[in-house]
Amino acid sequence: MIRALLDRLPEQEVESHLLSEEGEEVIDLVRHHWIVYWLPALELVGVALLWLLALLGPIQLGWFFLVGGAVLALHAVYTIAGEHRDVFVITNMRVFRASGVFSVRIATMPITRILDITVEKPFLGRVLGYGHFVFESAAQAQGLRDIRYIGDPDQRDLTIQRVVQRSGLRTRSTVDRQMLDGH
Repeated sequence: MIRALLDRLPEQEVESHLLSEEGEEVIDLVRHHWIVYWLPALELVGVALLWLLALLGPIQLGWFFLVGGAVLALHAVYTIAGEHRDVFVITNMRVFRASGVFSVRIATMPITRILDITVEKPFLGRVLGYGHFVFESAAQAQGLRDIRYIGDPDQRDLTIQRVVQRSGLRTRSTVDRQMLDGH
């Protein structure tokens, strides 16, 4: 049911934010891991229960259960749309995050400003295959510090490291070469 809803949601317009005339290309477009949809899924189950209660429960309270279910359904759909439209993009020039349902917020960090990336993998994340990124840059108060619930975070980290390496910002050491070659 959630998959059908996601297929109907409009996509985030990433291409309109690219510097195409400068040769910027998308390397990886990252959506949140499926775990972010568990709470809205529970809310939709709650909607079904409330509406069932409206049919089978006391007639005087039927309106209350119908309205409560509608409010809960709207919240679940809004949450699903927000998670679906929150994308993290790795390009050959920068990383950026586009988010928002009705209005769009873009947070950008050039590859040259990335000083360090911390990959956090909680126990459940290790089991289910997700993690969180914490970016450190010269400007600490930016909108692209925490990226949460990223699927396959180790592979995404390597992708970013490759882009940084290819941009010529870091010299290759033996350890870097081994990481890039998969040893």
